[in-house]
Amino acid sequence: MKRYVIERHIPYAGQMSESELSRAALHSHQVLKGLGSEIQWLHSYVTEDKLFCIYLAQSPELIRRHAQISGFPADSINEVRSVLDASHAFA
Repeated sequence: MKRYVIERHIPYAGQMSESELSRAALHSHQVLKGLGSEIQWLHSYVTEDKLFCIYLAQSPELIRRHAQISGFPADSINEVRSVLDASHAFA
């Protein structure tokens, strides 16, 4: 499966409580379960008005389908080509 970064514009996302975030995660997980094993959510970064979600998926279409069913927007879907981190500075 390919790795994707999904940008979701969700106003006031950074002000959501732990309980609200947990409910959103559970809802997303339930939708993913229904879509099968070709899509997997790894984690998300929550900022003030956006979520940046990291997914493994067979295609962007599956991510769009998840967005449609779950009600969570997928404003942009970008395939990850490589990962760059601090260890590269010392290679």
